[in-house]
Amino acid sequence: MASHRKSRPPGTRVAGIRTPALATAALTSVALLSQSAQAAPVDDRPSLEEVEQKVDDLYRQAESATDKYNAAKEKTGKQRKRVDTLLDDVAQRTQKLNEAREELGSFAAAQYRTGASAPDTATFLLADSPQDYFDQTQLMGRLTNRQKGAVDDYTVEQSATMEKRKEATESLQSFTESQGDLKTAKATVQKKLAGARALLSQLTAEEKARLAAIEEKKKQEAERKAAELAEQQAAAEQKAREEAAQQQDSGSSTGSTSSGSSSTSGSASDSAPDASYATKAEKALAFARAQIGKPYVWGATGPGSYDCSGLTQAAWKAAGVSLPRTTYDQVNAGTTVALSAAQPGDLVFFYDDISHVGVYIGNGMMIHAPKPGAYVREESIYYDGESSIYRVVRPA
Repeated sequence: MASHRKSRPPGTRVAGIRTPALATAALTSVALLSQSAQAAPVDDRPSLEEVEQKVDDLYRQAESATDKYNAAKEKTGKQRKRVDTLLDDVAQRTQKLNEAREELGSFAAAQYRTGASAPDTATFLLADSPQDYFDQTQLMGRLTNRQKGAVDDYTVEQSATMEKRKEATESLQSFTESQGDLKTAKATVQKKLAGARALLSQLTAEEKARLAAIEEKKKQEAERKAAELAEQQAAAEQKAREEAAQQQDSGSSTGSTSSGSSSTSGSASDSAPDASYATKAEKALAFARAQIGKPYVWGATGPGSYDCSGLTQAAWKAAGVSLPRTTYDQVNAGTTVALSAAQPGDLVFFYDDISHVGVYIGNGMMIHAPKPGAYVREESIYYDGESSIYRVVRPA
């Protein structure tokens, strides 16, 4: 008997039974979605090394902004004094101008009372006698000369006063602009420091401990590099002493030999400081050592706290040497020497933007005010790697 059920077209039966390709795709999609759901909470936080680098960069940028703040503050202070001087000068000149004006007024009144402004013919006719006319004419001639002098004085004072008023106005405008630069630099410093503090505040206790371990490792490497430099410098000094002794021994042989060895010795000691420099350097270092333990504060020049250039400026001031306020001015306030020839008292500058400086104390070490949150301390000049050292400068 024939079936009454209609036959179904092939491929239209239940999916997953007749269509294995679609089933496979569906299962794959489910698996991928499951993996995506499990992988969703990926930690995109920066590594400790990245945090350290970012914090260091922010501190460096803050130091660079601090130098701009120091420069603007110094400029503002000088301009304030200049404006005050100009305003005092204008006040004095205005007083003289008023006195000259009063003198002219008195002459005008005298002319009116004596009739000196009348024509010569009328004055002659109104005179009691010819002799009275000539006497009066001579007197008025003298008055006229005095009047002319008064007018000249008034004109000179008026011109000078106007010029000084113009100069004072321009100085006031420049002073206002410098104050704006000062506020901008201050805001930049505060922003960079806030960014660094925010990054550090997000670290867990464990991360802070790991970060401290990373910094300790860097410190040990920096001290190792300092020891290497100390050995190189000691070897160079020993060689220089031996050459000097050899020159002294051979000095009595011939004049030409003495001359030749003298030339060799001179080239070996080109970077050696003289005795007066060593004396000043000792005073500068004694001052710097006395500041160890005092906090770094941006813009500070002592006595309770310092920034990096404030410390070096104060140290050399104690030795009787005046240095500029900022690092990028201090770097030009002396003679550049090779790192291998660095001597105690020399200034070591860091980074391409010359945003940091310390006082070299010998053996690859220096005294410096490192950064916000830190204190004045002794540290290897390689504290941020050899590539960070920009230049060594011998002041005085």
